[in-house]
Amino acid sequence: MSRKRLHVYVTGRVQGVYYRATTRDTAREHGVDGWVKNLDDGRVEAVFEGDPDAVDEMVEFCYDGSTRANVTDVEIHDEDPEGLDGFEVRW
Repeated sequence: MSRKRLHVYVTGRVQGVYYRATTRDTAREHGVDGWVKNLDDGRVEAVFEGDPDAVDEMVEFCYDGSTRANVTDVEIHDEDPEGLDGFEVRW
């Protein structure tokens, strides 16, 4: 099975609105590996790795995020898969 890895940065009102927890739960539902964390500049950073279609669905999710989020931009970078296993919230 081919794997895809995308590294994303999400800008907007994305901290303190359950964005990370919702991202984690959604990634696990889609079987996507990786991680998500808050950045000091107010953005959220995430890595999604797994089935290409599922990874693309996670990127689409990022444009909305949690119900209380207000996303203004999503920056996406392709990377080589690293074989991550599971999805976690990082601090």
